[in-house]
Amino acid sequence: MIPWVLLDTAKIPGDRGDLRLKRRGAEFSIMLGSNELMNSRLSGSEEALARLACLKLRGRERPQILIGGLGMGFTLRAALAELGPDAQVTVAELVPAVVAWARGPMAEVFGDCLTDPRVRIVEGDVGNLIRSSRSIYDGILLDVDNGPEGLTRRANDSLYDLPGLSSARTALAPGGVFAVWSSAPNKAFTQRLRKAGFGVDEVNARAHGTRRGARHTIWIAAKQGG
Repeated sequence: MIPWVLLDTAKIPGDRGDLRLKRRGAEFSIMLGSNELMNSRLSGSEEALARLACLKLRGRERPQILIGGLGMGFTLRAALAELGPDAQVTVAELVPAVVAWARGPMAEVFGDCLTDPRVRIVEGDVGNLIRSSRSIYDGILLDVDNGPEGLTRRANDSLYDLPGLSSARTALAPGGVFAVWSSAPNKAFTQRLRKAGFGVDEVNARAHGTRRGARHTIWIAAKQGG
């Protein structure tokens, strides 16, 4: 078997943890401690996050999309495949090294999505973009940490608590979609979404995109009211 090779490590801002980028042949893995956060062979549920959200936004002119977390680009590439040429997609990535990895050792995984004219990359906290926006985005897609019960950074919890959800609702245009990826179900989070003024659909998706692989959870939450 081909051994894993460590390519780089990166600090997580505001946290003591280190991300590790590893490669085995054509396969990449991003690790935090003993936890694998993402693998280039397992993209099905992240792609489903984008497809399900964009399906809700079909017919909108010049849709504005915010994606929290670049990762390995699964959600971004799937969104670009669904959206028309008039869309604008902003991707917020907290760890600058992840962007550097996307343009460097993982360039073959990302293809040309980072140079797509519809795409803008922001190195910073997606929470700051959400809290500073009002009725701007047609869709906000979060693939941050492991979802509402995160592993990498306690500050990420503020994306998923009730004030964070209220900020997301404020940042969305009328009828906008707030979509969240999670490694596992979370009934309390579903209840918070409804309390924050969203209509909620909860979907299961496989990591391999078929009937194989881990089962992940996606919330597609539509902004209700004005």
